[in-house]
Amino acid sequence: MAAPSVLLVMGVSGSGKSSVGALLASELGWKFYDADDYHPEENRRKMGKGIPLNDQDRIPWLCNLHDILKRDVALGQHVVLACSALKKMYRDILLRGKESTSLKYEGLGKREEPAEIQLLVIHLSGSLEVISARLLQRKGHFMPPELLQSQFDILEPPSAPENFIQINVEKNLPEIIATITETLKTT
Repeated sequence: MAAPSVLLVMGVSGSGKSSVGALLASELGWKFYDADDYHPEENRRKMGKGIPLNDQDRIPWLCNLHDILKRDVALGQHVVLACSALKKMYRDILLRGKESTSLKYEGLGKREEPAEIQLLVIHLSGSLEVISARLLQRKGHFMPPELLQSQFDILEPPSAPENFIQINVEKNLPEIIATITETLKTT
């Protein structure tokens, strides 16, 4: 694979996506986006009431993020995106846009076009217990800890042929960043 133009830092709420993504972007000199900043107000209200988002809530949000990534990559910018991207379908939307939903998930059987975005998925993984304890310490976020189980329930960890690495959240932040930067040297 060609060197990635986008690093997707993914995982359930509380896995450290925003912290890892912001520091990684700073160290690499890349642009950083936190997908949470792009949730429509309706999604924020729903989560704030303890109601998990469904695909219909997420797909327009993910399409918007794809458009941002596509624009920046077209301008020659490298990007780090912190986004839950819990399902393969969600990661495909980030990579290929809205068309990927109809191509793959409505069974049309069309051949996939190569993505314009070279993506490396960084999956921050950890146990429900470890991440739950982290969430209980977090203040001022619209995602309540009570929704964590729903995220684990729908999580589809990346797998081949996706281009990804998995990192345990029990590592400290400098160790996580070092693992990612070492991986980038080999791509």
